[in-house]
Amino acid sequence: MSLLRPARALLSVSDKTGLVELARALTRHGVALISTGGTAKALRDAGLEVDDVATLTGQPEILDGRVKTLQAKIHGGILARRDDPAHMATLAEHGIAAIDLVVVNLYPFAATVASGADFDTCVENIDIGGPAMIRASAKNHEHVAIVTDPADYAAIAAALDAGGVGADLRRELARKAFAHTAGYDAAIANWLGEEGLPDPLLVAAPLVQSLRYGENPHQAAALYRLDQGRHGVALGRQLQGKELSYNNLQDADAAVELVASFDRPAAVIIKHTNPCGVAVADGLADAWARALAADPVSAFGGIVALNREVDAATAEGLVSLFLEVLVAPGFSADAREILGQKGNLRLIELDRLPGPDDAMLDIKSVAGGLLVQVRDAGTSDPGGWTSPTARAPSVAERAGLEFAWAVVRQVRSNAIVMARGLTTCGIGAGQTSRVGAVELAARQAAAGGGEGPLVLASDAFFPFADGIERAAASGVTAIVQPGGSMRDKEVIQACDQHEIAMLLTGRRHFKH
Repeated sequence: MSLLRPARALLSVSDKTGLVELARALTRHGVALISTGGTAKALRDAGLEVDDVATLTGQPEILDGRVKTLQAKIHGGILARRDDPAHMATLAEHGIAAIDLVVVNLYPFAATVASGADFDTCVENIDIGGPAMIRASAKNHEHVAIVTDPADYAAIAAALDAGGVGADLRRELARKAFAHTAGYDAAIANWLGEEGLPDPLLVAAPLVQSLRYGENPHQAAALYRLDQGRHGVALGRQLQGKELSYNNLQDADAAVELVASFDRPAAVIIKHTNPCGVAVADGLADAWARALAADPVSAFGGIVALNREVDAATAEGLVSLFLEVLVAPGFSADAREILGQKGNLRLIELDRLPGPDDAMLDIKSVAGGLLVQVRDAGTSDPGGWTSPTARAPSVAERAGLEFAWAVVRQVRSNAIVMARGLTTCGIGAGQTSRVGAVELAARQAAAGGGEGPLVLASDAFFPFADGIERAAASGVTAIVQPGGSMRDKEVIQACDQHEIAMLLTGRRHFKH
């Protein structure tokens, strides 16, 4: 059967987008409609004739609607093979009519959970009859068309206008149907499971968009959305500019993760997932100017994230430099007009920035498997940091150390961040030795300006005192690091010899 010309359709949907338009298209082609509860009411309110499932089955809905389509006259009509005489004889024997088209989408379980509903309400939004009909229809897609996405209604209507629903379309709809129920079940299983690392890991990630290519032009790539209760670039809205690339999205994610660390107005410039300029100030325009001044050479072609709505003054500063992507919680009308001068600049607007309490798993692929960890959601409480050195940090030094510690968490290891006055001035990223990272940051800091004491943050402990010696030679007056090295005593002694204050956080932030 290459073309399916349905005689009867069963419609039972929670999301009624496009429902009436589809039903009218079906009736125009002589398709009889069968429906349940609220769907039947919506169709009748639109002036369409529809038979109730209860009338068809001879059985009323029971258990407060928990059982209504779990009936032989429904599933027999869906599952029967039309080319099997025995199947068709069985339908005739039991007075069961074939159902050729099934339109179902499920109770809004994920939305109910996201709304903060109580446990019992969430349980009642676990659909049972819907997945059963979807899977039955998808299994028998040789003879039945199953539609789970309102976006496919137009394809069904167009197919009927052209003479029938083809085998290729039915197969694709079946594939989408099984993916739909798999994702639905994954959401329920993950909700019922404990926080942390699940067993097994169930991932349902709908496609957001295909990308031009991956890290390199010969690699295919796409963006998928994970429903893990977290905000971020995958949920952002692109307001202008060229199509986002794989590398754009990686960098934008790193930028958003870092800028969300700060309560005050902040600006972050990212290149290759590492920050090259970060600043916090009383106003957003000032934060941007300071971040750019930290490393104006590397900032060219960068990805920028801001943690406030972009105003006209900030936008004027932003258009002075070639940037690839700009991410922010919002853009004023004046800012949009100014940024519109840069037609290729990609603007991404987020409903809100990710917070430290947003649930998320970090997932990376390795040959033959996945590496999964709980997100490194935030830094340790500065109130619990200890000072082992003879001199404790001054108020200004401590403010700089807390800022640098927030930044170093988002720098690839081995990582060192030097800062003055809540602005980065030297970043050593991805080095194979810690002293090498200090040397790289020190060279950058020597070329920069800024006001206030020069402070340093290290994402992990110093294995030797050589990193301290190099930091002292560059003028560093205070250091924050996790501690925990077998040579901590030597490191502390080196700090005391150079009158460097040190804080120990007790937590490292490797980022590979």
